[in-house]
Amino acid sequence: MAENREHKVVDKSQVAPATSRTMSFPLSFLDLPYARLLYVKRLFFYHFPHPPHIFYETLLPSLKHNLSLTLQHFFPLTGNLLCPPQPHKPFIRCTDDDSVTLTIVESKAYFNHLSSNHPKNLKDLDHLVPMLTFTTVHGDDDEDTYVSPLVALQVTVFPNHGLCIAITNSHVIMDGRSSCYFIKYWSSICRSGGVDLTTPCFDREVFKDTKGLEAIFLRDYFEERSTWKDKLKLIGQTPNHHEDYVKATVSFGRDDIDGMKRWVLNQLEKNDELMKAPQYLSKFVVTCGFVWASWVKAKYRHDDNNDEDEQEIMKEEYFRFAADCRDRFEYPIPATYVGNCLTRCHAMLKRKELKGEGGFVKAVKGIARAITDMKTEPLKDAENWKELSRKMFVLGSTMLVAGSPKFDVYGTDFGFGKPNKVEMMLHPRILCVTLAESGDKEGGVELGLLFTSSGEFEYFSSVIEQGLATLKS
Repeated sequence: MAENREHKVVDKSQVAPATSRTMSFPLSFLDLPYARLLYVKRLFFYHFPHPPHIFYETLLPSLKHNLSLTLQHFFPLTGNLLCPPQPHKPFIRCTDDDSVTLTIVESKAYFNHLSSNHPKNLKDLDHLVPMLTFTTVHGDDDEDTYVSPLVALQVTVFPNHGLCIAITNSHVIMDGRSSCYFIKYWSSICRSGGVDLTTPCFDREVFKDTKGLEAIFLRDYFEERSTWKDKLKLIGQTPNHHEDYVKATVSFGRDDIDGMKRWVLNQLEKNDELMKAPQYLSKFVVTCGFVWASWVKAKYRHDDNNDEDEQEIMKEEYFRFAADCRDRFEYPIPATYVGNCLTRCHAMLKRKELKGEGGFVKAVKGIARAITDMKTEPLKDAENWKELSRKMFVLGSTMLVAGSPKFDVYGTDFGFGKPNKVEMMLHPRILCVTLAESGDKEGGVELGLLFTSSGEFEYFSSVIEQGLATLKS
């Protein structure tokens, strides 16, 4: 990790499980789509108005010890993803020598700003996040095996202000629900000794590949793997475009969400469509529909002042999200399963439809329809996921959602209080929205978005405010 005058690395430790074992286990067919250069990065900010020595003397020993106890139950996280040459499948290997890196950093950055909902530059968050990457092991005939650690952790100390506990994990070992489960398991042991904690399940044999998806996902994986050598060469050589983006949070309270639901039902009743009301009119559906329509209106606002090209206004706008399938299959999946148990859902509307007067209601109906389809057939069209992704990102414009208000990230208490802010890092080249329960509005939700400037965020906020005012009129 690079150091500068704003922050310094104080300690880097290798934390091993209290007990370990050597083993290898395969990936499930639902892990395979994530066996690539894909990482999940989440940051938990806590008020801690004490000098650094208080943290080092009272909290750090406990964090390390309880992390070791946690890894005893989550021992696969200490291992590595191994990706040997084709035709060999990728797999995870754990040995007695494996551990998780825990880095301690002191930062002079402004804690209150970084832990706020206000716009902040992505580059200002970079030093809070531990890094993971692939290395290569050269084999015969210049055929490389790629190796990557699965998890890295970091605690950043802001003297006399706060702490940031961050996790970076390879998506191949954990989806968002699993990652939050791991962090809350660790925090529970720190807070109360882990009373009544349930044992995590890593058994990949719980899945039944009834549609023959493993062969399809392996084909897609090997195609992606063939590009890694060039991508790894570029890491660290390409300019960091983070400085061109800011991240900000938009939050909605319970009253806002109830108003969205009433508006949708009133509009359906007005159009004699009440009998066709979406079956799933959840806070996820209405807030995502509202933000999706608002984003398109804000992004293409200048089109209203020009003679729009018919081809432009009829372009496809996609809204894509992952859905947890743990209770959707015809066979049981343990609620404590740690891995990937996700399907992909999407809604599509023409840009003109979203920008129009009824764009919000149409967005809600599209997202709700995608959820209905998923609950009827969880892995519908899964064999075409890669082809569909290409279509979304090449031919259209796509808003991708990460996270869920069901993860209860603000309930992650290590014994020094609940977080005052939880962030997920986003890639500036992908229009991705992070979603969580609201940290300051009971019963609400918050969404994190990237903008090219604070001015762009301010305009988007004005569109949101105007939209909420319309719902109350």
